[in-house]
Amino acid sequence: MKVVSVEEMKKIELRSFNDFGFSEKLIIENVGVSAADYIQESFLNDTDFGEIIVVAGKGNNGADSLAIARQLKNRGYSVRAFLLFPEEGTEDQKHQLELARNFGVKISEVNSIDSFKAYFTQIQEQYLVIDGIVGTSFKTPLSNYLFEVIDTVNAHSTITISIDIPTGITGDCGSISSTSILADYTLAIGLPKVGHFVSEGAKRSGELIVLDAGLPSILLEEGDKYLLTPEVVSNIYLQRNKFAHKNTFGHTLLVGGSHGMTGALVMASNAALKVGTGLVTAATWESNYNELTTRITPEIMTGLIPTERKEVVDIIKEFSRFDSVVLGPGLGRSQEGRATVLEVLNNYSGPIVVDADAIRVLSLKEDREVFQRRKAPTIFTPHIGEFASFVGTTVDQILEKPMQYLKEMVDLTNSCFILKGACTYLAFPNGETYINYFPNDGMATGGSGDVLAGILGGMLAQYTPEKKVSGMFEDKEKIFHALCLGVTLHTLAGKHAAINLGERTMSAMNIIEHFSHAFKELNE
Repeated sequence: MKVVSVEEMKKIELRSFNDFGFSEKLIIENVGVSAADYIQESFLNDTDFGEIIVVAGKGNNGADSLAIARQLKNRGYSVRAFLLFPEEGTEDQKHQLELARNFGVKISEVNSIDSFKAYFTQIQEQYLVIDGIVGTSFKTPLSNYLFEVIDTVNAHSTITISIDIPTGITGDCGSISSTSILADYTLAIGLPKVGHFVSEGAKRSGELIVLDAGLPSILLEEGDKYLLTPEVVSNIYLQRNKFAHKNTFGHTLLVGGSHGMTGALVMASNAALKVGTGLVTAATWESNYNELTTRITPEIMTGLIPTERKEVVDIIKEFSRFDSVVLGPGLGRSQEGRATVLEVLNNYSGPIVVDADAIRVLSLKEDREVFQRRKAPTIFTPHIGEFASFVGTTVDQILEKPMQYLKEMVDLTNSCFILKGACTYLAFPNGETYINYFPNDGMATGGSGDVLAGILGGMLAQYTPEKKVSGMFEDKEKIFHALCLGVTLHTLAGKHAAINLGERTMSAMNIIEHFSHAFKELNE
């Protein structure tokens, strides 16, 4: 599903008006019906909230909420609409207000914040509140009046449903100035907006539901930003060939592990193996080799990271037997580690996943030409702190505009970036960005990123341009989709681990143990 900026959404609406004969009134009516259908089915069939509360602003977000109020009233529910700006309103808001009155919606004009507060302390115990105050056009700062309105709703609402985006959150940056509506559910109109997935927007939008506003589907398909869902990768997830052999599914080399950090390499290697890679080799430093061999699973081969020049040359000659390389899990941040990472980047002609310490030992300023020269995909997988350090800015600045920084880094390095977090962003050199929004605090645990690196290396190993070994991918575009598949598998496995074990008690190894659940869900 496409994700759009505020400006992109305006262009879609304008084209629907000019090319397809739509009107703002038609879209508002469609929103009213679709939203009322969802609210009735999800909340009203089993629970009596008494009066349903609509808080309406003066713009088209207010018009949408009044259309919803009218639809719910027409279905037999008691509905009260609070007008926050009774003397103001767009033409469409005034039209919807007149219709709402005619249908019997109770209209309360808010002339003082005290009367608004008093309602929530005197009438009923549970409140279902529909937030139609300000939509994606909101610009900071927030007025003191709206601050108090929002504070009252947040304090007393049982279930809060925001229309398009919670009031107080900007549509493109997801930022707030002082506060915002804390939505339990957000009903995005037509398409999700960037602000739902960045900064405070990702934390305050609650569960996101995309409403069908009746817009022409042809206008909703083209773009460069997409929501990553299992449906997106289902077309490239194919059954395996029952007559294949181990070489059919590729060979992944993972380089890492150091004193106290062997587990990172073990987890990444296990993940690569368990996603169906035919052969997996884990290489570590000589001083760490004995520990690795006592902890690694028997199916995984082992090797040493060379430090002498002759050994390096010999290893470089053998690179062709690997179909993908993962650099970084537990590698350490020594000069030897940096030299190893650069040797691989300069001499290996296949896809490389650059993770964890391998990112830390590199420098955007000093090594940019190394990244740009590579013809095969280079995939950086930083968490937010690693990415901020690599870019040379602060975490707060990245959180404000993650997709903008990602695009800049993709252009500077000709590389793929997977920025890990509760909301993960995937940015590719073809200009596409995918947003993987599936918050799961159970995955905020040591080793989760190492597991993802192993998954990605394993998925990439199952494709080489020369062999087309798995039949899964045939070109660089499909490699990008393979990365999407890897992130999706990681997410689904984490979801099933949380369901079966609970978020508090699950660990990174539990994510690997639930790969079978993730594959089964994709199969279905």
